[in-house]
Amino acid sequence: MEDIVIGIDPGREKCGLAVVHRQNGIIHRDIVSTDQIVEAVNTIVAAYQVYLIVIGSGTSSRKTQTSLQVANPKLTFIVVDEYRTTDAARARYWRENPPQGLKRLMPVTMLVPPVPVDDFAAVIIAEKYLHQQQ
Repeated sequence: MEDIVIGIDPGREKCGLAVVHRQNGIIHRDIVSTDQIVEAVNTIVAAYQVYLIVIGSGTSSRKTQTSLQVANPKLTFIVVDEYRTTDAARARYWRENPPQGLKRLMPVTMLVPPVPVDDFAAVIIAEKYLHQQQ
């Protein structure tokens, strides 16, 4: 059982990327352009010696997996259903960055984060896998 994984929320233009440890939580999260995902993952693999990628099943998943596998054959992939991860990522964003001013009076489900939340989606994908492994 892995204690640390790389989570990826793949997309056509950008990918969410996260390193999540079972006990310590989020170690790293970022959003990178899709054409830079191989370089970003290689940097993470070198820094953390992590070879398990938990990747969302949505947009560009297969293409991203193929690019990463060609660049680093040591990687192992687990595909996770990413249904509603964007909604969960938005909620997570607002938990970590509570609305200010009049926005705090609105339900967070009605608010749109001012920044992309693909990195939070990657965290949720990784945590979903780690939770299933308990």
